[in-house]
Amino acid sequence: MTRRSALAGAALALLAVSGAGALELTGCAEDVGVPGAECGRVTVFEDRAAGTGRAIDLRVVVLPALGNQRRPDPIFLLAGGPGMGATDLAKLADRAMGRLREWRDVVLVDQRGTGDSNPLDCDLVDADSVYYALDGELPLDLMRQCLEGLDADPRQYTTPIAMDDLDDVRAALGYEAINLWGGSYGTRAALVYLRRHEDRVRTVIADGLAPPAIRLPLHAGEDAWRAMDRLIEACGREPDCAAAYPNLREEYESLVDGLAETPRTVEARHPRTGEELEVRLTARGVILLLRAALYNSEMSRLVPLVITRATQGDFGPLLALSDPWVELDDAMSVGMMFSVLCAEDVAWVTETERRGLQAESFLGAAVMDMWGEVCEFWPRGELPAGYHDPVVSDKPVLVLSGEEDPVTPPRWGEAVARHLPNSLHVVVPGEAHGTLATGCVPRLMAQFVEEASVAGLDPSCVEDLKRPLFFHSFAGPKGATEEGGAR
Repeated sequence: MTRRSALAGAALALLAVSGAGALELTGCAEDVGVPGAECGRVTVFEDRAAGTGRAIDLRVVVLPALGNQRRPDPIFLLAGGPGMGATDLAKLADRAMGRLREWRDVVLVDQRGTGDSNPLDCDLVDADSVYYALDGELPLDLMRQCLEGLDADPRQYTTPIAMDDLDDVRAALGYEAINLWGGSYGTRAALVYLRRHEDRVRTVIADGLAPPAIRLPLHAGEDAWRAMDRLIEACGREPDCAAAYPNLREEYESLVDGLAETPRTVEARHPRTGEELEVRLTARGVILLLRAALYNSEMSRLVPLVITRATQGDFGPLLALSDPWVELDDAMSVGMMFSVLCAEDVAWVTETERRGLQAESFLGAAVMDMWGEVCEFWPRGELPAGYHDPVVSDKPVLVLSGEEDPVTPPRWGEAVARHLPNSLHVVVPGEAHGTLATGCVPRLMAQFVEEASVAGLDPSCVEDLKRPLFFHSFAGPKGATEEGGAR
């Protein structure tokens, strides 16, 4: 038995009270892509308050510390989405968290409703068709079918309930205190855990803040347009990009305005199979696709090129942007996503606020309308009083924001850090949604966790980072080795 297996025995009394089962870690039978990884399961009641009924087996993967002087406090990785399984990120964690893993175990738990923890999966995307949702619509009939077929009560899959699950896992592994790393929605999960189990938290790293107060659809257009506007301005400042796309803003407006007036059905080739397809394009669908491209600083380099080609009648490059999102959607548990969004975000947007979204020039009420249609019939869980209030804590917190983030821009990091007196907010230039592996960020994270303090951190090491150079053709950017293209 491993050290953690032995410690699990000491936690049995606690687990009996919570309804969770004992955790036994062994070598992973399935391939998680990391040598030496250990796997196990903790059983919890779906209805934690009732303490009876359907049980959920939570999948747990532990990546043991690499050094000989293992610290007693591990890193718990909280995945994004909502809807992504943390254990699917084992290889990413092994690669990007190498410094953190030097002295500490990294623990990945598939949150209830995700991964292999009773996933609330909905099959909405045909990977063979690739071009999906380009008309800006969600398949409501498939969502209803998915809901009817779930072996679950979707009301029991909110973040507070899941974070109580996570504390059961901590107890089962015998850890007294843990360090939390959360990315995107995982930052919300980390904040909720911090509020509910503060005495068990040593440090928190929050990368791309999506706090409960964000009420995601309310600010989606405003935050996404900020990123698009900054991209257009950045292209104008980069001499080669400005020369290649001198009318980028006008071309974007022409593309969107034209599709808003007259949606088009275009012919395009499947980017992987070469199959000829007919695809219906709407302004809302194209805007959502461009917004998705802004999530990744590397992919956003293509945005000026695909806009210009589309205005010239070549929609292939624009449509190809959807290809990576097919695989991402396949990894997401959409039912769990709506169990979170409907209860924690959509329900808290007032009718007055919803009407105000219509006036926004970028997304308008697109995201609110799409999610709202699902939330009209998706069962909604209850939240504890004050759920959307700021989280207040004296625990050390490192807040990270990508300066070009289209969904969780730095203003959300600032809003959260204001209520955390022992926090430091680092804005990473040129980066979009997620800074985990950017520049000196891994070193800053490792130092922060080791010292459990932001006092000695010097974030000036990020100041030389810049947005990657834009593509001027499919061959790539001009002057890629020139100053300004460094990452």
